[in-house]
Amino acid sequence: MSLQAEKHISTRDFFKTGESFDLLYDSTTDMLVTSPQPATEDLEKYYDSKAYISHSDADKGLMAFMYQRVKSITLSRKVKLVNKLAKKRGTLADIGAGTGDFLGVVKTDGWEVKGAEPNSAARKRASHKGIDLVESIDELSYKTYDVVTLWHVLEHLPELDTEVNRLKRMVKPGGYLIIAVPNYKSYDAAYYKEYWAAFDVPRHLWHFSRKSIITIFSDSMHLVKVKPMWFDAFYVSLLSEKYKSGNSFSIKALFIGLWSNIKALNSKEYSSLIYCFQKPA
Repeated sequence: MSLQAEKHISTRDFFKTGESFDLLYDSTTDMLVTSPQPATEDLEKYYDSKAYISHSDADKGLMAFMYQRVKSITLSRKVKLVNKLAKKRGTLADIGAGTGDFLGVVKTDGWEVKGAEPNSAARKRASHKGIDLVESIDELSYKTYDVVTLWHVLEHLPELDTEVNRLKRMVKPGGYLIIAVPNYKSYDAAYYKEYWAAFDVPRHLWHFSRKSIITIFSDSMHLVKVKPMWFDAFYVSLLSEKYKSGNSFSIKALFIGLWSNIKALNSKEYSSLIYCFQKPA
């Protein structure tokens, strides 16, 4: 990706290595870019932890327990969103499928599902749930689908331009592309600054605003809906407060999450947003 970038903020990998990274602001796309970015072959080591919840189904500890409880609610909402958009069941591909929970729910609901997940431990857990995942998006992208979903995945993908073009091609004419990503222009991001947990460097290579996503996809896709992810403000604020102060639980963080959601009622700058695009028929 060609950048016209200047330094926006510096932060650290609070989750695993403690390494420092800069976030560069690209004025062309209104996006922040992690710098330096690890080589693609080195990325896996930053995910190699039993504490990485989306790969492990961990439920030990307060944050993991809360994540798993909220997940059951959000899974139901995701399925309702997909069904409301697509109207009838068809084919669905989930990119970065983790341990397969979302695909398991939509499969039960009558969808024909495929999924890709690079982490071998996560694929193994998904297999135990009856969901067989492929390792690479390459193994899915030769086909087109009625719905393609990425739940907090786009920010992880190297070679963004290439992947965005591939995602557009994977959607059938008249089909839908659903993308959920953190929003670095939310109140909780502004409050926690370099401690904001959703920066999650270097696992998150790209950091999007509403303008970023529209700029990247609207040349060939029509934006039909943007929906907030209400729970993210609370979860991210709790984790951010842990990074900032060392407190494993903070009432203050819950208030920050609540206030972020309240302010977003007017600004629409929620902690995380779901963008629903339709490909012209």
